[in-house]
Amino acid sequence: MDVAIFSAKPYDRQFLAAANEGRHQLAFIEARLSDETVRFAGGADCICAFVNDQVTAPVIAELAAAGTKLIALRSAGFNHVDLAAAEAAGMTVGRVPAYSPHAVAEHAVALILTLNRNTHRAFNRVREGNFALEGLLGFDLCGKTVGVVGTGLIGRTFAGIMRGFGCRVIASDPYPSDECAALGVTYVPLERLFAEADILSLQCPLTPDTHHLIDDRAIGLMKRGVMIVNTSRGAVVDASAVIRGLKSGVIGGLALDVYEEEADLFFEDLSQKAIQDDVFARLLTFPNVLITGHQAFFTREALTGIARTTIDNITAYEDTGRVLHPVTAPR
Repeated sequence: MDVAIFSAKPYDRQFLAAANEGRHQLAFIEARLSDETVRFAGGADCICAFVNDQVTAPVIAELAAAGTKLIALRSAGFNHVDLAAAEAAGMTVGRVPAYSPHAVAEHAVALILTLNRNTHRAFNRVREGNFALEGLLGFDLCGKTVGVVGTGLIGRTFAGIMRGFGCRVIASDPYPSDECAALGVTYVPLERLFAEADILSLQCPLTPDTHHLIDDRAIGLMKRGVMIVNTSRGAVVDASAVIRGLKSGVIGGLALDVYEEEADLFFEDLSQKAIQDDVFARLLTFPNVLITGHQAFFTREALTGIARTTIDNITAYEDTGRVLHPVTAPR
């Protein structure tokens, strides 16, 4: 199949080409998919999209008119795709439901450890010859209560790691996991989780129910000094609300690997430009905020898994007219 791969970075070329093994004709397009760039697909049989590509109804209509039949997502999330429009156009949507849950879970733990022990700030101090410890005080993780929202593969992996630190782990999920419970995780209502967690980790998908799950009301239920970590989807967190929580002291630490308006920021080098997003710029001013640019998935193992599953979806569609991991519009 002819495949147009949008938002293609050098690592996408490396891992997708290795997984492809010459089976399909891959065209790597650095631009993000949007109304303005959809023409670059050039009538490809398949387009391959990443998390910040805009697979909107107008984009889908133009793709369908040019003959595209398959949308292969190289991500687990699919909230950036108009599924109803794809179904109406007769287009199949495939995704990568799982790659390396360890990659994202371990990154969440890295954020917690870094933010708690201020290792990022200590690193900069030592490079400047400043060995003072004031302002670097952390706390023991052992014995703390960690609340996990969402216990799919990533959430379960994260919960297991935190149990290894000696934490009490509580969780909230519409579909409790027996595997998670076997790790010693206790399921509780969301409001109780907010009230009891010393550390709150978000591992849930973005749905209408989880959009701005962390808002002023939720923050009002939390312990003073709570640490919030988000490695799921940016829009799960209302950024303006957490700024208010940081200013009030209710939120003692915030670690983000995702951001609601990240499409205009992440995956690009903007070091020579002024950041136009005032909310994001405000977040960067807090000493107890740690932000990484959507890199939780960025391990060799995860990229290998993403590439293999993406290519397998494309191959299965070429052979059978179906993908291995379909996404369908909600009924």
